[in-house]
Amino acid sequence: MTPSDSAAGPVNIPAEPYEFVLDPATTALLVIDMQRDFLEEGGFGAGLGNDVSLLARVVEPLSRVVYAARAAGMTVVHTREGHRPDLADCPPTKLARGRLELGIGDMGPRGRVLVRGEEGHDIIDELAPAPGEIVVDKPGKGAFYATDLEPVLRNRGIVSLVVTGVTTEVCVHTTVREANDRGFECLVLEDCCGSYFPEFHEVGIRMIAAQGGIFGWVAASGALLAALAARPAAPAPS
Repeated sequence: MTPSDSAAGPVNIPAEPYEFVLDPATTALLVIDMQRDFLEEGGFGAGLGNDVSLLARVVEPLSRVVYAARAAGMTVVHTREGHRPDLADCPPTKLARGRLELGIGDMGPRGRVLVRGEEGHDIIDELAPAPGEIVVDKPGKGAFYATDLEPVLRNRGIVSLVVTGVTTEVCVHTTVREANDRGFECLVLEDCCGSYFPEFHEVGIRMIAAQGGIFGWVAASGALLAALAARPAAPAPS
């Protein structure tokens, strides 16, 4: 982030249950688990029998948000769910869950399933991290559990998060709940999150902003993009 990026100050974003105030200097865009294993044919999600096209719909709007966040000087953080090659960080309960023919650590079309360093574990090309952007590898659903995400955010002075990614009711929801308990304010972009189950996405989004924003705020990506585009230009250095 450059001094001119942060000088433009905060913006107000129309949201539910009420407007969200965002300062790019103290806000991080969190892009959760946009990995081949979840979004592409031959990956873990497709192997579970899911329609991965339901997640692919997130890519275009999220790409626009990532571009705008970079232009505004926001911190951008990507997460990837997966495990060490020896699976020492994968609980036996998670390995056994679902009685899957192609489970975590097994060899699939994109390498070993949900194993770090494999093709399927990596982020899709359309949303590949830019040089210098933070990538957090997590062994669980939430981005804070057993990771260094919290100190990374604290050290950068981050107080609010724009949360995006997949899936809405699992990794996104878990992360928002974790962030809420840690005092971070969260704006969830509903069209930049996705689920294999549209009804889960709808209810998951509604739960976040319910009861006066019990877990955070919800907005469409267009509201964020418009607010960032309308920011006054930072004054030129004297």
